[in-house]
Amino acid sequence: MTFIEQTAKRITEAGLTMPAILLIEAHRPLAFLGSQLLLVVQPMLDIFISPNFMGNLAHLLADDAQLEQLLVTLETNRKNL
Repeated sequence: MTFIEQTAKRITEAGLTMPAILLIEAHRPLAFLGSQLLLVVQPMLDIFISPNFMGNLAHLLADDAQLEQLLVTLETNRKNL
């Protein structure tokens, strides 16, 4: 299972599919800046959150194609409920 599928599954299981879709769409132009910010603060966040997760999240936010794939996966999960 890919990181995108795992993330979409967690969001769907938490019942936050629609808020996540709206948040991603609203802040999409700032996603790259968010990824860079995550890379800067990653050493501090590694204490609380898995470094692997933080790295994957930063790569997801930096790549518009992956972000689109996450949105498609969330939409698909929402329709299957």
